Amino acid sequence: MTQLDPQVCYRALQSRDRRFDGRLFVGVTSTGIYCRPICPASTAKFENCRFYLSAAAAQEAGFRPCLRCRPETAPDLGSWRGTSNTVSRGLVLIAEGALDGEGASVEVLAERLGLGERQLRRLFQEHLGVSPIAVAQTRRILFAKQLIHDTRLPMSEVALAAGFGSVRRFNETFQNLYRRPPSAIRKRSISALPEGSAATTGVTVRLRYRAPYDWDAMLSFLKARAIDGVECVEGGIYRRTVLLDGQAGTIAILHLPEKESLEAVIRFPEVRALPAIVARIRRVFDLGADIMTVSNHLARDPHLARLIEARPGLRVPGGWDGFEVAMRAILGQQVSVKAGRQLGSKLARICGTTLVTPHGEGLALTFPTAAQVTDADLSSLGMPLARKSALKAVAEAAVADPYLFQPLATVEETVARLSAIRGIGEWTAHYIALRAVREPDAFPASDIGLLRGAAGEDGVRPSPLELQKRAEAWRPWRAYAAQHLWAADSKSA
Repeated sequence: MTQLDPQVCYRALQSRDRRFDGRLFVGVTSTGIYCRPICPASTAKFENCRFYLSAAAAQEAGFRPCLRCRPETAPDLGSWRGTSNTVSRGLVLIAEGALDGEGASVEVLAERLGLGERQLRRLFQEHLGVSPIAVAQTRRILFAKQLIHDTRLPMSEVALAAGFGSVRRFNETFQNLYRRPPSAIRKRSISALPEGSAATTGVTVRLRYRAPYDWDAMLSFLKARAIDGVECVEGGIYRRTVLLDGQAGTIAILHLPEKESLEAVIRFPEVRALPAIVARIRRVFDLGADIMTVSNHLARDPHLARLIEARPGLRVPGGWDGFEVAMRAILGQQVSVKAGRQLGSKLARICGTTLVTPHGEGLALTFPTAAQVTDADLSSLGMPLARKSALKAVAEAAVADPYLFQPLATVEETVARLSAIRGIGEWTAHYIALRAVREPDAFPASDIGLLRGAAGEDGVRPSPLELQKRAEAWRPWRAYAAQHLWAADSKSA
């Protein structure tokens, strides 16, 4: 997909092929507008169409977003960009604000990714057709457009949430791009919604995914591991407290299958944090996966083909915070999922933050930070001394390195970096890479659940080395293969 065939793209546009939604955008020279390939508007003539790998590239070429198909609501795919892991990691960091605010620059982003600025610009141009700065700018304006369209947040809060330094700058940018003021975009249909701030009434956003999506499996995974006071699953809705930069809030997530979307209700006192919170929600629920591309690759293995047929929309659940995932991984070593959850709940009570005003639904705690675990007395936690020491060691490492759990290298380098921490073995390092770093090729081959799930019809399990060799054919999406093997092993639930 780094090179678009105009003829193929035009056929996708003519048929409104949903498989291409999020994978390409079309700019129409006769209107100056760019659209998703599923736009319901009449198909433009071929000679008037220009095709782009990203919304940012179309916008950079001078086209403005379509108000009908709303490019900001297209699936935000990441896995299909697997031809460049560096670009995928860069997109994750940009989504979390790496190019926003004072001191942010492409040079700093490149350093975090372990390469030079010129090389990073070249990779973005090759795989997205646009620079990292243009990607960040497009994300800001499209996120603002979504908030205007779907909420009744005051325009001042929309501007702040989208990363604009002032309402005036926001209005100018919007007017130049859409040829109308922001207020003209707001739908009349949302007039019934309560008007207020992100902290009081909350913000509701819809986040699209590429179908199919196995919501039941995702919800079951989260429910089995829900930490008391921090998160809960009831009535098909996932809720949890969130802590960012010392401030607390809540999120609630429900499934809208008819819209191929998740609906997120976010209540948080700092509106500037909304993009980072949305990025984390996408990470937890694996909304960036082009699941059909992944499944088609893995289905070359007959055993996986049967598992994929049974669970075609299975995703890899992520973690809200890298440090939290690491703590959960250590707490869950050599014990059941239930016992690991109970230990996590106890850790939250020992050193998590108790909310002065509980947020309802039994949510009264935030998961402890690395600094809180470092300073805490864990003697009452009720687990072996070696694992308590591992908790402390990871907490100290996270305090020393704020980027410890961010996607900054290959999976092998990530595992090596994590394994250097006292008490972190290869299994734990791969598990953290899979759930926290969101490395799609992480694969803890020695996991007993994977070995049971990979057993043949005769029930004979492979050895870890045999499974490791077999999994080479599953690259670069071994994490998804692992999820199917775990799902096949009922004891891993």
